[in-house]
Amino acid sequence: MMYLLFGYFAAVSIVAGIMTVALRNPVHCGLALLTLLLHVAGLFVLLNAEFLFGVQIIVYAGAILILYLFVLMLLNLKTEEQYFHKKCAFLLFVGVGILCELLVLTVMSPYGGAKGTATAEVVLETGPSHAVGITMFSEYLLLFEIVGVFLLGAIIGAIVLAKTPSPIGEKSDQSVS
Repeated sequence: MMYLLFGYFAAVSIVAGIMTVALRNPVHCGLALLTLLLHVAGLFVLLNAEFLFGVQIIVYAGAILILYLFVLMLLNLKTEEQYFHKKCAFLLFVGVGILCELLVLTVMSPYGGAKGTATAEVVLETGPSHAVGITMFSEYLLLFEIVGVFLLGAIIGAIVLAKTPSPIGEKSDQSVS
């Protein structure tokens, strides 16, 4: 039964990932991305990683996808037909080559299968969520705070970019007579 569920989640994730980058309508791409994120969350459930399941649903399928949809609404995309250029085929070929090189480097990495510092007994004793929380808020607290500052800067930048500029000669409602 587990293999059947894994096959379902994996196959739908692959198809949804391809549809995310292949569809022309941005809203359809967003729906395919939502499908992908939800099925990856299903894979986390099969791995008994309930914390990552929750993070996947709340952060990625919730917050990131909503942010993506807000950006789509702010951009006011026109329905232009995009054409496949010869340069795109070359870039696709280069991208596949780089992806293959990264795959080879990953397989040949000396760090493959390296064990973490937390033993299985510690994780089973405290629970996986507690172990992740203690590690995140002790060893990686500064990095966690830096990411928060970067996200705040991204939000401010998005607001500034989304604001429609007023014409230079136009003044505000307060006119001096």
